[in-house]
Amino acid sequence: MRRLPRRVAVLSLHTSPLEQPGTGDAGGMNVYITQTATRMARQGIAVEVFTRATSSDLPPVAELAPGVLVRHLNAGPYEPLARDELPAQLCQFTAGVLRTEARHEPGYYDLLHSHYWLSGQVGYLARDRWGVPLVHSAHTLAKVKNAALADGDTPEPRTRVIGEQQVVDEADQLIANTDVEAGQLVDLYGALPDKVHTVAPGVDLDLFRPGSRASARRALGIDQSAHVLAFVGRIQPLKAPDVLLRAAAELLDRGAVSRSRLVVVVVGGPSGSGLEAPTALQELAASLGIDDVVRFLPPRRGAELRDVYRAADVVAVPSHNESFGLVALEAQACGTPVVAAAVGGLPVAVAHGRSGLLVPGHRAGTWASALSSALRMRTRLSVGAVEHAAEFSWDRTTDTLVAGYADAASAFRRAVFEAEVAV
Repeated sequence: MRRLPRRVAVLSLHTSPLEQPGTGDAGGMNVYITQTATRMARQGIAVEVFTRATSSDLPPVAELAPGVLVRHLNAGPYEPLARDELPAQLCQFTAGVLRTEARHEPGYYDLLHSHYWLSGQVGYLARDRWGVPLVHSAHTLAKVKNAALADGDTPEPRTRVIGEQQVVDEADQLIANTDVEAGQLVDLYGALPDKVHTVAPGVDLDLFRPGSRASARRALGIDQSAHVLAFVGRIQPLKAPDVLLRAAAELLDRGAVSRSRLVVVVVGGPSGSGLEAPTALQELAASLGIDDVVRFLPPRRGAELRDVYRAADVVAVPSHNESFGLVALEAQACGTPVVAAAVGGLPVAVAHGRSGLLVPGHRAGTWASALSSALRMRTRLSVGAVEHAAEFSWDRTTDTLVAGYADAASAFRRAVFEAEVAV
């Protein structure tokens, strides 16, 4: 019988689960941590999330949900830092993590789960000090991102590639979102196949569900007869919202949709290299002559985000790389078809021809054709979207994750015992 952990330390150095997804460094990883931690706590597993304090106003400890604490550790200045500035804060952050554990009896934490390579660097040092297994989720991989860069985007630095390799070598278990990512860990980083476990992310099926499109459009001030195309996510070259704008312009040029009826909704804030030109997307809309049909909205969560999905005829996910694509699942759960780039985990998140369409490449003409097809097929795709999203849930994700924790802990104890016997 598996022995479940009593208390799990979750490391999320560069972004807090308390932050609003869709801007800065907050995105799908924040949702993943929040949803799985909350559900683990419901199973009686205490979860403590360690993150960097970005403001002096933040309390040292905050409750995310019953049984889930967020610990804000001092590491660098009280302000958001670019990711290339964060490696310099690793030592101070690690010291804060170790000090927290040192206040308790040995064995206080049963397991570490680090998210993203920066946290993994902290994780494998704490693992050795605490004598507990380290489970690691990469979320994105530098070698994969660098192989699929958007035009003008900045490659991931060599320091990250080296750091990721160190974490892959040291972690006791590696969590991949899809079998594709699992293969990348093995093929590109030499991970041992038996250390890699695929755990598909989920979607909050209680929140994201079909509902009144008319009500959602009234809430957003959108005409009921409009053709609505939506993008939800961080505004940066990697996520490629520009592809949707170029495709929308192509649709108008072809006369595929009427200008008076087209509405393009972009929900999100600048992030990553997008911070270097925070108004670039607005400028692109103007240069394409479609600024009159494009609406830019700040990041949203909960029912307000659900209204965006419900109001849309189609949600576009044109990313150059996605380890999975939670936005695609959320939209489909609301009954909205998705047109997505055929990259990374999106072919798992979107069932081509059933819940949406997958597009090879990022050419505006190809995307315009796919969006036009999705608009025509919307009724049928909407049914398939709900059915496909129902195959994913955060409860299933959490159950699989916790079972993996138990396996990692068992293997770790066995390895320690064998090492002691050998001595």
